[in-house]
Amino acid sequence: MSPASPPSQTPLRIASVNVNGVRAAYRRGMQDWLSGREVDVLCLQEVRAPDAELRRLLGEDWHIVHTEAEAKGRAGVAIASRTEPTATRTTIGDPFFDTSGRWVEMDLQVRGVSLTVVSAYVHSGEAGTPKQEDKYRFLDAMTVRLPQLRDGADHAVVVGDLNVGHTPLDIRNWKGNLRKAGFLEEERAYFDRFFSEECGFLDVARLLAGDVDGPYTWWSWRGKAFDNDTGWRIDYQLATSALARNAASSTVDRAPSWEARFSDHAPLVVDYQI
Repeated sequence: MSPASPPSQTPLRIASVNVNGVRAAYRRGMQDWLSGREVDVLCLQEVRAPDAELRRLLGEDWHIVHTEAEAKGRAGVAIASRTEPTATRTTIGDPFFDTSGRWVEMDLQVRGVSLTVVSAYVHSGEAGTPKQEDKYRFLDAMTVRLPQLRDGADHAVVVGDLNVGHTPLDIRNWKGNLRKAGFLEEERAYFDRFFSEECGFLDVARLLAGDVDGPYTWWSWRGKAFDNDTGWRIDYQLATSALARNAASSTVDRAPSWEARFSDHAPLVVDYQI
């Protein structure tokens, strides 16, 4: 009799979603989605709520790190893990962004290896304005921080609303957005660097999906954008090479209808075999 095969390990499930205000998302049914998804690490962007309120909504079964924006009702990012972290950080490295609520890190030990998880919310920007300059400064800081993350743990994953479509496959109406923030050539060049040897990360959803349109993660609330799938793929999970290549699946949890959405973004859920 041949020896039995070892049981396959349950993947580590990491979910990321821009909730567009966590209190509003819970009123629209986010809890129903979360309770049935068996998420191990939950990363949120645009929390836009006090820390106590976020903890009340998520409940006591999570270990949470959350950084609020100094401007009330704006931004805010968080990571919630079922496993207790070994360390957390709330800065990207440039003090200019320390109170912006746009970057948070959590270190975990998972099955004997070290994993750093980041929840990030990149500025939306506005071409030709100071808002765009802030966006470029943040992307510059990411270019510095990503190699440090790659070299600082066995695995690293940076997830969140990065507010840039990297290629024409990532935006349904890409020709009409060539001069708009989110698809400017200068912005997309940063992503070329993120996915190069310089930074050492891979785009997990694109790696698994291949050269297809989307799958999109954001649709305007207005008009028929959601019904017609006129979307943008601006929510990412960027993983270091070994982790990315051990991703078993990547899913956009697109709501079944416009009315069932709890945010203008859909969750991006990836299973990693660690």
